[in-house]
Amino acid sequence: MSQPLDAFYPVVDSAAWVRRLVGAGARLIQLRIKDAPADEVRRAVREALSDCRRAGAVLVVNDYWEIAIDEGASHVHLGQEDLDAADLAALRAKGLEIGVSTHDHAELDRALSVGADQIALGPIWPTILKTMPFGPQGLDRIDEWKRAIGDRPLIAIGGLTPDRARQCLAAGADIVAVVNNVLGAADPEARAREWLAVTREPV
Repeated sequence: MSQPLDAFYPVVDSAAWVRRLVGAGARLIQLRIKDAPADEVRRAVREALSDCRRAGAVLVVNDYWEIAIDEGASHVHLGQEDLDAADLAALRAKGLEIGVSTHDHAELDRALSVGADQIALGPIWPTILKTMPFGPQGLDRIDEWKRAIGDRPLIAIGGLTPDRARQCLAAGADIVAVVNNVLGAADPEARAREWLAVTREPV
């Protein structure tokens, strides 16, 4: 496994957001673009990787594993459906680390069976990001998941605020992911710095 990952993990949908949040101090960021032409995604990944490399940050490419390989990314994140199509052997051969989303025990078992490097659990709280077939997991599930996955980083996501992020870290999460609480803030950079302060406090 490569360098330790930062605990603050914003998830964004454009290279412009990557640049803004890296500029605010984020050192781990996921680029999650949905329903866009492949050439547009490729340009965004290339631009975001360039900004992250200059800042010493890690970019995680969601879903587009082939583009991640082609553009020299170090990390991808795959949902359970993405796992069906991804060539995990090709990703391993190129040295990429793989994060996998989980929502129940069967999905956790699958993530462990494919050797996921990071495992995400969510939603911890209700989320407005998308309609979820799974109910809120709660803080107790964080402790259960962490005991099951051992040294792998556990990512908590779903309905998080800075205070809830603090609770997730205290419950055993290593990384806290956020979308709306930062991107929807009146001053996203200021909110990002608030998250950074919380995630760098001793747990």
